[in-house]
Amino acid sequence: MTDVTMIVNGQVRGASVPPETTLLQLLRDNFNLTGAKLGCDVGDCGACTVIVDGQAVNSCLMLAGQAEGRQILTIEGLASREWLHPIQTAFENSGALQCGFCGPGVLLSAKALLDENLNPSTQEIRDALSGNLCRCTGYTKMIEAVQDAARLLREESRTQLTHARTEATAP
Repeated sequence: MTDVTMIVNGQVRGASVPPETTLLQLLRDNFNLTGAKLGCDVGDCGACTVIVDGQAVNSCLMLAGQAEGRQILTIEGLASREWLHPIQTAFENSGALQCGFCGPGVLLSAKALLDENLNPSTQEIRDALSGNLCRCTGYTKMIEAVQDAARLLREESRTQLTHARTEATAP
């Protein structure tokens, strides 16, 4: 057995698992976080995408032991019951997802991109989503949703900066 401890969605989580356990299995079977889906189990479909230390990762290809001490974000940690993340809002408003099976992976791939670049080109968005397969929709609406999410996040950043400046100059 391998003991692993990591930060998942902001909480320290740990388990003792066989060494061949993948991060996907750990998340789903041990932590009951089922947003990451088991699709192909060979890294082709992206349904299992999570963010590890800021990078989109196919969790079916990563061993649980490789996640030791790392920061993991799953779809369950993207928002709360009270509010949606701007990426989720943009995808909902544009109707970019249909059945939802690929959705968590697509959203997290988009988040990893937008965490690095709030003004991505269409080609950069295509590249970021290239590891996520979807059979229900064309990718046009997804690309538009990522562009809309980028706009929302830029506006949010400007608002926060304005509030910070106002508070810094207040008597």
